[in-house]
Amino acid sequence: MIREAHANGIKLVYREEGDPSAPPLLLLHGRTANHNDWNGVTQHFAARHHVFALDLRGHGASGWPGEYPLPAMAEDVVALLDRLGFERATLVGHSLGGVVAYHAAMNHPDRVARLVLEDPPPPLPLTGRSPVVEDGSTGFDWRMMHDTERQMLDPDPAWAEGLGKITAPTLVLSGGAQSPFDAGEVAARIPGAKLVTIEAGHLIHVSARGEFVRTVDAFLDS
Repeated sequence: MIREAHANGIKLVYREEGDPSAPPLLLLHGRTANHNDWNGVTQHFAARHHVFALDLRGHGASGWPGEYPLPAMAEDVVALLDRLGFERATLVGHSLGGVVAYHAAMNHPDRVARLVLEDPPPPLPLTGRSPVVEDGSTGFDWRMMHDTERQMLDPDPAWAEGLGKITAPTLVLSGGAQSPFDAGEVAARIPGAKLVTIEAGHLIHVSARGEFVRTVDAFLDS
């Protein structure tokens, strides 16, 4: 069921599935995507969790405020937890969604029960990136693309240190040799994080969905 809430000053649209009495799990998509990016995955996790697949700000039907500080995008998620009445939830984030998830976990460690980061870019200066060139793509705010790219090229040095404040049990999934990011840099900075490599490239939950859900299930069950 598609729902919306006003949280942290903007409209957030999300899809809700599963038993309301089950533990809450939030799915946070990658850049330029929306909640539909998790089709097939939501149904799997909804068998045992109360699942919320969110459109991040600047994406899909959520608000496009024109400003996209990564910490503020994390505050959107925490504010949504407040609106939904959850003290704690599991966060599963892919790429940009993983960045949003680890910001939420470092700034609000008491709100994140478990953390799954799928091929997240580390909060270290990224090199060798092609410039963002606008085309006819729709469904997201191009200002979000420019703003988040700027922050990934020149991140606040405090963000890398902040990963050390994460207390939630954490699984970091790397897409391996075909991934553009070194997810191991993220795992190395989070206390006790488990790093698993699935040689599937950046879109692990799409290219290797079965292995993705099995690996996440095993982590959530541990």
